[in-house]
Amino acid sequence: MSGHEFDPGPISEPFATLVREYPGTEVYPAKHFRVEWGPIFHRGRLDGTARVLIMGQDPGQHESIAKRCLVGEAGQRVQGFLSKLGITRSYIAVNAFLYSVFGQNSGEQHADDEKIAEYRNRWLDALLLDSPIDAVISFGHLADGALDQWRNTQPARAAEILFKALTHPTMPEAAGKDDPVKVASAMKTMLHQYNAALQELDGKLGERDEQRELVLYGDTITQADRATIPEADLPLGAPSWWSAPLPWAARVGKTVDEKRATVVVTVPESLRPWE
Repeated sequence: MSGHEFDPGPISEPFATLVREYPGTEVYPAKHFRVEWGPIFHRGRLDGTARVLIMGQDPGQHESIAKRCLVGEAGQRVQGFLSKLGITRSYIAVNAFLYSVFGQNSGEQHADDEKIAEYRNRWLDALLLDSPIDAVISFGHLADGALDQWRNTQPARAAEILFKALTHPTMPEAAGKDDPVKVASAMKTMLHQYNAALQELDGKLGERDEQRELVLYGDTITQADRATIPEADLPLGAPSWWSAPLPWAARVGKTVDEKRATVVVTVPESLRPWE
């Protein structure tokens, strides 16, 4: 029988204390954040072996179930980005917001909240001070703004790190909505940006998990550009299909309140062992 890796979570200090002291509605108002689904802290290595830090924006429905950052479509695209660089394990991902944003422009309204930044900066201090991380990649302007706030508190350490601010991986679909021409154009622009970042990172990153020839993106995301979420990033007992580059969670409901309160989880048809 083969063994299974899993992420034990933040069991060592300073992370154990950080998760015990996470803020609730006193910092994240329920009218703007889905606090009812609980906080989502991280995904990846908390043992000091991470070489790259990923900053996302806020958790979605997949993250609410898996209790790890960036496991849905955006996460699979980010995983593919890292894989192109040969970074398959030595990374850590956190979000700008501990809870999923609810309502249009809610993230913008709270981008400069001092109490949100205070707790987030404690995580960033724990991850970036006295650590081997030498590259930080933000996906989305709110993520980059969160890092800006940290850089202002730790300018000396920030000067030692390569920061790359990139477009959020699912922005093309969000911006283009139902217009395939707009989606294709936005995707091409985003991937051109990603390719430039990959080439810079490839030239500056040191030790990698795997040595790979850099393969750049084309004009659109393909299945080969996504990557499976490693089992070692997920909690004990997570089903294998949580790792798959396929959607398996969706918010549903006839009203705003119903949709906020309901996430339907479905085993993908192609991964059902009984069929």
